[in-house]
Amino acid sequence: MVSETRRFAFVVHPLVARDFVRKYPVARLVPDSLLERIGGWMKPLVASHITGVRSTTGVEAEGWFIGLPMTSALLLRTDPEVIYRKLVACGHLAESLGAGIMGLGAYTKVIGDRGVTVAERLELPVTTGNSYTAATAVESSMLAAQEMGKAPGDLHAVVVGATGSIGAVCSRILARHVGSLLLVARNHDLLNGLADRIRAESGTDVGVTTDVHFAVRQADLLVAVSGSPEGLIEPEDLRPGAVVCDVARPRNVSRKVCERRDDVLVFDGGVIKIPGEPDFGIDFGFPPGLGEACMAETMLLALEGRFEDYTLGRDLSYEQVDEIAAMARRHGFSIAGFRRFERAISPEEIASIRGAAAKRATVA
Repeated sequence: MVSETRRFAFVVHPLVARDFVRKYPVARLVPDSLLERIGGWMKPLVASHITGVRSTTGVEAEGWFIGLPMTSALLLRTDPEVIYRKLVACGHLAESLGAGIMGLGAYTKVIGDRGVTVAERLELPVTTGNSYTAATAVESSMLAAQEMGKAPGDLHAVVVGATGSIGAVCSRILARHVGSLLLVARNHDLLNGLADRIRAESGTDVGVTTDVHFAVRQADLLVAVSGSPEGLIEPEDLRPGAVVCDVARPRNVSRKVCERRDDVLVFDGGVIKIPGEPDFGIDFGFPPGLGEACMAETMLLALEGRFEDYTLGRDLSYEQVDEIAAMARRHGFSIAGFRRFERAISPEEIASIRGAAAKRATVA
């Protein structure tokens, strides 16, 4: 067995102002609006030290969460050039700690040109983690459809946010498996270009629309990867028995769906079991040993010794997605079952959802 420790860093930020409480408990006493303003003034900081990541090959990795104290809403309304400078500062902090690669988390990987400019301005390699996120979104979606008794060739799949970097490659991969595909985004020209590409690659029946609610009502399988900061999918939008993989952060699926619809299987995409005994040094809402796929991609590249720019920009390739999935299998990373809103979905609950869906479909 190899005994070697390799180092990485991963940029995190609060999705909403209340997330500051995870690092600073006293923040619960401060109004959200003031927390957001304070975060915008702060410099990047070391949020925690990550230890215990251990590949099944014997290689170990340690790393650091680099905190960029800006909420999703603040990032979206800030000039991308300002964000680039802050992310470069994150990179310099990561370099000073000895990291060999830096991953961009949550909204830091979608601002501007998806990491390209940040990578150009740093000597430290950069990745967005989107390749492994896409790989696990499709894998978990197909597993969930199987759990719900759905044959892949019978599925009418819908991708919300299809023209984004994750959405586009997920759409292309799903086309290998499903019966038909409907792509949803705001830009008709981009949608039509992607649809033409998928038809040429796979011959799959592909439609396009800008109407989210119309599309969702058609879905047997839905992959939600829109960058919208607001919830897009409501309880009344889904058909009985629908399988919904919500990859977006903040989530595209309203919490009300889980509260009101006992006949649909909604789960968070990209939740990964990390090998070894990982200690992240901070509570970010997952049970011990679990993390998000974008974070896991950064760890995987460190474990592989692939200290190079990896997933950048909008156009992700099949080859890169397949390669990172193979790396994950080699090092013992795996999908962590099904979870939604910070809790596991048991096999018994899935059976209950399947039964409720069958009953609702019979009544309809």
